[in-house]
Amino acid sequence: MSELNLSPIDRGSDIRTDAAKLEQLWKKAQIIQLVDARLSATNDALTFIDATAVSALLESFIEGERFFLGTSRTDDQPYFAWRTTWINQPIDDGSGDFEKDKYEGFKTLREVGGNLDAEDLTLAMHAVGLANWHETHTHCSKCGAQTVSDLGGSVRVCIKDSTQHHPRTDPAVIVLVRDADDRILLGHQPIWPDKRFSTFAGFVETGESFEECVSREIFEEAGVYPSQVKYITSQPWPFPASIMIAFEAISDRPEDARPDGQEITEVRWLSREEMKEAVASGEILLPPGISVARRMIESWYTRVEGYSRKDLQGEQSWRP
Repeated sequence: MSELNLSPIDRGSDIRTDAAKLEQLWKKAQIIQLVDARLSATNDALTFIDATAVSALLESFIEGERFFLGTSRTDDQPYFAWRTTWINQPIDDGSGDFEKDKYEGFKTLREVGGNLDAEDLTLAMHAVGLANWHETHTHCSKCGAQTVSDLGGSVRVCIKDSTQHHPRTDPAVIVLVRDADDRILLGHQPIWPDKRFSTFAGFVETGESFEECVSREIFEEAGVYPSQVKYITSQPWPFPASIMIAFEAISDRPEDARPDGQEITEVRWLSREEMKEAVASGEILLPPGISVARRMIESWYTRVEGYSRKDLQGEQSWRP
């Protein structure tokens, strides 16, 4: 499943230090508007505006911050995100669906991510990750003074001591557990919708390797230890600031599987045929298409001839 992938977007780290160049690129950029971490988008594509449109929108939106996302490797098209909000927040007058009306033309990454093409998804992940970080890191962790965005949004700088602060990324492992009969083990978290099952995941602790984290998380959540662990792939996961490092693991003692009763309240071993029947009947819901968990489940399922991704096209679910 893992491949050596070149991003469709060149992040242009050499450009970030050139303020004049960034200003020049802004004038011809395709720009994603970000409001409350929501992206300007339809159901299956990002919606871009240009610098002229941004200027016109300043009648209703604050100047905000610009984030340089890079240039397309296909045609050198520059991309930016514009993080902003309303000058005067919309007021709920009780006449309709306020949230829907307020964010008309905007989508969360969770809503739209599974439908985006590779380039749009790369841009969206970058934009939302930066927006989340800038939202929560407005002050210097060293002295407490205010920080400001710099270098195209790739850093924040303390206005008092000039300390640079860089976006944080929290590593987490996610693992698909199999047994000797090639069944997979899935779990249900109580914070998820009913019938939602997925793979196991957890944050890497200080001084812990990815492989050690895999073993610990599987045992803590599902009661089994792996006899083999294999790296599969990775995925940015800006909810709010993670990267998922995906593994497959083999358990020699499937009979030991049991939920911890807190993070996981139910575990199930599933063969391909059981998976097919459970999805078709609505007995289980799988994670959404944007997630690496979904990709791992589909990769396992389709390894055997006669089983197709179409079999798994039941209802998808996300946490509330």
